[in-house]
Amino acid sequence: KTEELVRRVRRARIARQRVLVVKPGVDVRYAVDEVVTHTDSREGAVPIARATDLLALAEDADVVGVDEAQFFDDGLVDVAGRLADEGVRVIVAGLDMDYRGRPFGPVPDLMAVAEYVTKTLAVCTVCGAPASRTQRLVPAEAQVLLGAGDRYEARCRKHWDPTRFDTEQEALPLPRG
Repeated sequence: KTEELVRRVRRARIARQRVLVVKPGVDVRYAVDEVVTHTDSREGAVPIARATDLLALAEDADVVGVDEAQFFDDGLVDVAGRLADEGVRVIVAGLDMDYRGRPFGPVPDLMAVAEYVTKTLAVCTVCGAPASRTQRLVPAEAQVLLGAGDRYEARCRKHWDPTRFDTEQEALPLPRG
């Protein structure tokens, strides 16, 4: 997801568009003021605490990139809509489901109102198939547990086990068919 975000904002810069990239302030896994891909591509980013912080920062931007959108508050949907209404191209990268397969943060609502949606797939760490799920590797109660390869892996449907660490809560059943 971040790789595609970085690719798109770099193309916008080549086109001489004014670009702003933001990330959640809580995401300090790789760098405080950069978004970093799994292949170590880096792009400067402004860490922000709340989605509404983006409005003042984006005043002169033609393109706004938002990384790790699942960690933002639900206000991101309205903020992205306002920016789009003002003619700003808004590019959002984030997980639409948590490790249990449940809707994650504002991303599902953003997908519902977006003009274009690109779902990128990772590679299953077990079999190499396209992976649309996230497997948590460590037990924790919280929905949000910031981490990289040591805490999460990409998984295909076959190798994803949303109940791996469940004690009382059930994972959201996925429709079959």
